[in-house]
Amino acid sequence: MSTLIQRLDAIDAAPGAADLRTHSYDLLHADPTAVVVDVGCGSGRAVSELAGRGAVAIGVDPSEQMIDVARRRWPALDFRLGSAEALPLADESVSGFRADKVFHEIADPVEALNEARRVLIPGGRIVLLGQDWDAIIIDSDDPETTRTVVHARADTITSPRSARGYRNLLLASGFHDVTVEARTPIFTDELMLPMLTGLAAAAVATNNLNQERADRWLTEQTTRARSGRLLVAVPLFIAAAQT
Repeated sequence: MSTLIQRLDAIDAAPGAADLRTHSYDLLHADPTAVVVDVGCGSGRAVSELAGRGAVAIGVDPSEQMIDVARRRWPALDFRLGSAEALPLADESVSGFRADKVFHEIADPVEALNEARRVLIPGGRIVLLGQDWDAIIIDSDDPETTRTVVHARADTITSPRSARGYRNLLLASGFHDVTVEARTPIFTDELMLPMLTGLAAAAVATNNLNQERADRWLTEQTTRARSGRLLVAVPLFIAAAQT
């Protein structure tokens, strides 16, 4: 868990990450005194930042370990154990719902959006952020292996293409004034090596790639990263809507 927390902290500190979070708060209309829930809050950074803007922020996460970390880091804030499909909140109790990198883990996004509608007040705001796991772009001398590792990893994820479907999901669930935009952060250093290692491991585990080919591909990517020549582009979608 400590390794995961360190990796998440590094991603949160990556160039552009803070600006993206701030943009999501603006889309949420997280004004002072607004009650907002951050679903899949992890170690609680977004909850802390929302509280810093004056909002009454609640963090919800299905992982007891993550909730424990969040409570240690931000002991004065409100963190609760729960899932997107079963939120520990009363009906019409929040004016904002935020979920960052959550919906790709949900088998039934409609159920989660119904739950969001339950807890949101009339006129409440929802903001979804997430990456498209099936569209990650990686520069490589071996594009065939690159396609294999990207798609093999995507196939192990519950809903790898959920982010590209945010707009239609929100419309189908009865939300209106839906907006969607895309951003594509680019990484050129060693920060993304753990993710690339995970991509290759998934391809081997699912018998899409043999270990020798995976090792050769990882060696190339590691060499690129350590010489400042890595290029990994991760398409992100940000959708916002109103009840």
